[in-house]
Amino acid sequence: MPLARLGVARGPLLCAFAVVAASTADAQQAGSANGAVPVAPAPKNAPLPVFDVPSAGVQFQTGDTWTQGGQTFRLYAVQSCIRGTTFTNAAGIKRDCGEVSIAYFAALIKDAKPRCTALAQSGSVTFAVCAARIGAQTLDLGTILITQGFAFAATDPRGKPLNLQYAVAEGDAQKNRRGLWASPDLPHPSAILRNAYQKAN
Repeated sequence: MPLARLGVARGPLLCAFAVVAASTADAQQAGSANGAVPVAPAPKNAPLPVFDVPSAGVQFQTGDTWTQGGQTFRLYAVQSCIRGTTFTNAAGIKRDCGEVSIAYFAALIKDAKPRCTALAQSGSVTFAVCAARIGAQTLDLGTILITQGFAFAATDPRGKPLNLQYAVAEGDAQKNRRGLWASPDLPHPSAILRNAYQKAN
């Protein structure tokens, strides 16, 4: 599905923040908002694995997680909407927030053909940062998703963002009511996960 069919033109993407440099040390915190086990970073002297995301043959679990070649990857410090939570769209219709996140993510992958760098492993999931050429610029995939309002900055159980640039991008999307932020009843995933963690502990 082209991005244009989701109501997003290429132009606004060029205004997104430049590539985010996420360190392997920071990656050890990834997934803490939903109780994931600590990740194991790559050896300090080993080059970080770089890989392309194909435009076909990819299965999307969520709006931030996908499987290719039998391996599951997740965008570091990005939190998509949760499947089963709903919001009201501009037409007044209730939609599954997680499914809309997946649709935008899949369209972006197909259109942008990103290249990713694997940061760390948590169980069967590899955390990665990805970048794509949009026009003449190289942009961070997580920043695009968050700036356009179809994903959010992941936080730790105390609500601290794992990536400050992503938090800034989320604030900009909220202020300008982009994407899912246009909904009057957005089920913010980080708040849901944080509340669940606090109740469990």
